[in-house]
Amino acid sequence: MTLKAAAADLGLGGGKGVIMAPVHETLTSPRRRSALLDFADTVDALGGRYITAEDVGTSSRDMSVIAGRTPHVAGLARGRGGSGDPSPLTARGVEVAISATCEQAFGDGDLSHRTIAIIGLGHVGSRVATRCARAGAQLIVADVDATKARLAADLGAQWCTPTEALHAPVDVLAPCALGGLLNDATVPRLRCRVIAGAANNQLAEDRIADLLAEREILWAPDFVVNAGGLINIAEEVGGYDPAVARRRVAAIGDTLREIFAQSERDGLTPLTAALDLARRRLAAATAQ
Repeated sequence: MTLKAAAADLGLGGGKGVIMAPVHETLTSPRRRSALLDFADTVDALGGRYITAEDVGTSSRDMSVIAGRTPHVAGLARGRGGSGDPSPLTARGVEVAISATCEQAFGDGDLSHRTIAIIGLGHVGSRVATRCARAGAQLIVADVDATKARLAADLGAQWCTPTEALHAPVDVLAPCALGGLLNDATVPRLRCRVIAGAANNQLAEDRIADLLAEREILWAPDFVVNAGGLINIAEEVGGYDPAVARRRVAAIGDTLREIFAQSERDGLTPLTAALDLARRRLAAATAQ
C-alpha cells in the first residue's frame, strides 16, 4: 500500500487493515457488526494515523457501521458525503493500464483487436470485464464461483476455469482475484504477451519479474495498475471532486509509460523501475 500510494503520487503513507475471522465460518449479521465495531475502535485508537476504507470483503455499508465509532473512515456512501464504492474507479484504472501496456507491447493501445483473459469476477474484475467488452476486446473470463458464468453470457465472453484462463493463448492476462498467481510453476506455461490486472501481490516472489522478462512477457506492476480505488479515496481528503478523481485515475497510464521508458532505458524489469519511482517519491516526501 505504501508503494501504491507513492507511485500514484498521493500524500498518504499506505496501510492495510485486516479483520481475522475463523476459517470456513460465516459470520452472522450481529457478529459481523460486532467485528466491524471492534475494528472501528482499533482504527480510532490510532488517532487519524490510519484511515480505513472498503476493500475485499467489505462495502460502503460496512464503512457506515465503522463511521459510527470513528471519523477516520473513507469510502462512505455518497449520501453520507463520501465517494461511495471505489471499485468502479479501480476498474477504470485497470482498463487504462491494460491499454497503456498494450501500447508499449504492441505499439497500439486500442483494445478492439485484443484478446483478454480476466481471472476473478468480483467487484473490480466484473467491471474490468464489462469495460473491456465495451472497448471491443474478445474476452475469456473465469472465476471460482460458477454463478459468475452469467456475466460471461451477458458480455458474449468465453467462460472457463481459472486454470484454463491462466494458460489461454491471449494478448493480455488480467489477474483480478487474489495474489501469488505468477510463480515458478505458472509462468513457464503462460501464453500471453501482456499481464495487467487488479490483483494485489501477483508475483509469488520479486524474482518472478525476471522470469517474466526472460519470456518477453510485459508485466505492469500491480501496485500501479490497481491504484484507482486508492486515488479515488484520497480525493475525499479536503473535499471530494469526482472529475478530479477520474483525471488522476487516468494518469495511471502516464505513470506506466514513465516506468516502461525507464525500464527500457536502463535495462530494468518494470518491477525494478516501478520500485525506483515509488522510492524516489517517498524520498522527496521525506525531504519535505
